[in-house]
Amino acid sequence: MPPTLASLVHHSALKLTVRAGEDRLDVPVRWAHVSELADPVPYMEGGELLLITALKLDAEDATAMRRYVKRLVGAGVVGLGFAVGVNYDDIPEALVAAARQEGLPLLEVPRRTPFLAISKAVSAAIAADQYRSVTAGFAAQRELTWRALTDGPEGLLAALAGQVDGWAALYDASGALVATAPGWAGRRAARLTADVQRLRERPAPASSVVGGTENPDQPGSGDRVELHSLGTSRRPRSALAVGTAAALGTAERYAVHSAIALLTLITERSNSLHEAGLRIDAAVLRMLLAGEPDHARTVAGDLYGGLLDAPFRIILADPAPAKPRPSAATPRPADPGGDRLDTLAEVVESAAARSGESVLVVPEGERLVILATDGGAAVTACVEYAASLEAGRPAPDPLAGGDEEGLVIGLSAPSGPIAASGAYKQAEQALSVARRRRRVCVEHEHLAAGSVLPLLADDAVRAFADGLLRALHDHDATGRGDLVASLRAWLSRHGQWDAAAADLGVHRHTLRYRMRRVEEILGRSLDDPDVRMELWLALKATTSE
Repeated sequence: MPPTLASLVHHSALKLTVRAGEDRLDVPVRWAHVSELADPVPYMEGGELLLITALKLDAEDATAMRRYVKRLVGAGVVGLGFAVGVNYDDIPEALVAAARQEGLPLLEVPRRTPFLAISKAVSAAIAADQYRSVTAGFAAQRELTWRALTDGPEGLLAALAGQVDGWAALYDASGALVATAPGWAGRRAARLTADVQRLRERPAPASSVVGGTENPDQPGSGDRVELHSLGTSRRPRSALAVGTAAALGTAERYAVHSAIALLTLITERSNSLHEAGLRIDAAVLRMLLAGEPDHARTVAGDLYGGLLDAPFRIILADPAPAKPRPSAATPRPADPGGDRLDTLAEVVESAAARSGESVLVVPEGERLVILATDGGAAVTACVEYAASLEAGRPAPDPLAGGDEEGLVIGLSAPSGPIAASGAYKQAEQALSVARRRRRVCVEHEHLAAGSVLPLLADDAVRAFADGLLRALHDHDATGRGDLVASLRAWLSRHGQWDAAAADLGVHRHTLRYRMRRVEEILGRSLDDPDVRMELWLALKATTSE
């Protein structure tokens, strides 16, 4: 405990007497300061015991003393020591009355007690308190280290909660709650997820203080909570929350800093293991895509549980291509796609960890490859994250050219280890369609269940259709017949002359003549099924414009 006015009064060698403010002696004293200035306030920091002899004060002037004491209280001075037998044989009543009125403790210092003795007593008490705090901090560090080695992060949190007489919680990279000690603080810690996520947006190391209003049904809901990011990289890997009833003291601060250091070491060590795991993930994925599932299982062992045997999906994610690159003289704005790839990886891994699933997340150049259990939490989290991006994306500007910057994702259909390479191609196809349609996410299954007609909106398909049908449109523009409409009617009736002629309201011989003219103009035979298919798609592409 730091020195207080009460501890100085009870100091047998100082012989101090309390003349006012008897009910405020438990206030901590930060320092003892001697000043005979008529106005020492500009030189006060707060928490001082001010020692005076009233050498330059008219201590018998009631108005001056009220003004003097009021300014001292406003500056945070915690006590006033008045030496008697120097300029005044006793403390003037005007000063005593002013101190009582403002609630300022007033101590009478006998002539035989030098101010230096009081300063030494305060200094010695502060040094002893700091030594106790440092000693307690080292002891806390030893206990936290031992608990971290024997019981992991959960044991460390339990020890830290005991050290600070409060609670502690650990959050993962996505801001989700991982562990809490003691257990009753779980609900309180869970409500801080948004604050943890905001903290993650700042470069590490970062910290913040969150206050709350006490709820009698929820112990600790009004605690003062400190949040600290963990990790040495630009993006924090996790976060620590420490809740206490009041601001941390020196010993408690040592304990928190020790916990931060230990959890950072654990986090970074986990990161090193994670990097090694990524290399194994990449090797296993390459074996699967090369059609060697047995070798992949041999390398993986039990590392991924049943992931390599159960139906899984392959997910490909790319940063969306930016608008046309500016010139070298024009700086390019930061592309959010890279950060969103990191976020997607964290979202998928966190969801898998919470549900006990295994997942492969492999960076492949600027692309991210994910292999996750079909129907599992990781796939669901990926789709939900894509939906959140889709909802927040502005409408594309048709005049801008290119896709909006951001992220595009393609999901394969459910597959197994034998067909992994096929699933990868499906994911690539879905990714290509997502990019062309300016969508965040497309699932290959949805493409198979839908229509091929939306794919005809591609500019290359339209250019082909215009080129193929241009001669027919030119013929019709001269008023020499309606070959395009006749061709459409004939193809829609699968070459049935009577039905197509009835649709057009012409004789079947007229329709036969028009189809021969189509063949002559195009130089193609309508008996060729490939020709009929190309013409039908060309008609549909031009109709969809």
